[in-house]
Amino acid sequence: MSNFHSDFNEAGDFTFDDDNIDQEIKDCRNTIESGSIYNCIEMVEELVSVCLENDRFEDGLFFINELLAVAPYNSDYWLKKGLLLNGYFKFNEAVDCFEKALSLNPGDAETYIDKAAAEENLGLFNAARESLNRALETDPKNEDALYSLALISQRQGMFRESISFFNQVVEVNPDFPDTYFELGICYESINEPEKALSSFEKFLELDPYNPNGWFNRGISLTHLKKFEQAIHSYDLAVSLKEDFSSAWFNKGNLLADLGRFQPAIECFQKVVQLNDLDEEAFFNIASIYEEMGDYSNAIKNYSEAIQLNEEYYEAYLARGNCYDSIGKYQLALKDFNYAVAFSQDSAEAWYAKADLEYSLGKLQDAIDSYRAALTIEPENFEIWFNLAETLFEIGEWLEALKAFDECIKINPDDADAYYGKAKVNFILSRTQNAVDCLKMAFNLDPSIRNEFEKEYPEIKSSKLFKKLLGEL
Repeated sequence: MSNFHSDFNEAGDFTFDDDNIDQEIKDCRNTIESGSIYNCIEMVEELVSVCLENDRFEDGLFFINELLAVAPYNSDYWLKKGLLLNGYFKFNEAVDCFEKALSLNPGDAETYIDKAAAEENLGLFNAARESLNRALETDPKNEDALYSLALISQRQGMFRESISFFNQVVEVNPDFPDTYFELGICYESINEPEKALSSFEKFLELDPYNPNGWFNRGISLTHLKKFEQAIHSYDLAVSLKEDFSSAWFNKGNLLADLGRFQPAIECFQKVVQLNDLDEEAFFNIASIYEEMGDYSNAIKNYSEAIQLNEEYYEAYLARGNCYDSIGKYQLALKDFNYAVAFSQDSAEAWYAKADLEYSLGKLQDAIDSYRAALTIEPENFEIWFNLAETLFEIGEWLEALKAFDECIKINPDDADAYYGKAKVNFILSRTQNAVDCLKMAFNLDPSIRNEFEKEYPEIKSSKLFKKLLGEL
């Protein structure tokens, strides 16, 4: 006599008490080990299903192996063993079981779909596609096969192909919410926010209390520059899931962009409450305070971000700018040095360091930093111009001339670059070159004439100079 606590329901199936699964498994094992499996095969089959439903994969494998020892040619047993191995992350063995099941029942579409899932987990995308296409040969409108093909295409970045498969799923089953959600993701990925928004709204018609739907709707609305609607969408997301950190974060960014600084800070503070290790939230709080001119709070929050990530070069750079703004130049320089140390490819960090070094009178250091910035951004006009002026100040005339030439190459319509080049040529006694540059500068910006007359009062009254300019 068996020790099972299970009963038959009205349909003749076994039912198990969820609260006593451990006991049911123990009793079933005892029965099998006593050699009585033939008397309880249906119970064992049902218990295998219970193990699958409750992620009891190790126990399930024990029971399915016992069943296969009794009936090795049962395709359903091989299918279930494959499912159990899939759950146990033994995907290669799972594929072997699915193939055994298909050799016994070659027309089973669901087995092909389960086999494809194992193959996908192994990264065997072509094999998974082949399995799913075999399923569709048997059942051309199988929504699970079409949906799985769509997900594989999406995972491989083939978004338009994925959209085509998802749309086929919609034709078969227009009330499948996840299809619309994934369609929205695909449309966002190919920069079609209108279609993405439409997909997310269809998803929400079917699943209106899903916070992820409202969150992604907010992203699409943001891309469409419908900011107030996006904020409302994020509000709905957090009303459904208060600890939805990403929704609070995105809402904070929108509010900050709209100049609503205090509510934005409150959103980022909520993110920090949910996760006090979120360095980006601290960084964004600091950035808002910096925008508001509250450098003390900005520095405090940049410091929190740096404490969480000691190589956060953007935070060092931003904190350095704050120190610079309040006159703490040595602290600023220290932060800029950290910034360039942790990110050698940041022209912005080198540029900020160079400007501060210039302000501190460290002109050669500034030149070195400007040059370092230009190795990263060789077409940056402002850096070339600052380098040129600094070289001019230390008397490196020829190098300054080369730098002004680079400025003109990048922006041929910049009057200041021509004026700078003119000044260098005057010093080098290249009078005609200087005059030619002055003519260009005056033509591009007539106000430069006033600046020239203040800087060179003795030249402006020279008849020779006026003649060279063509004014006599």
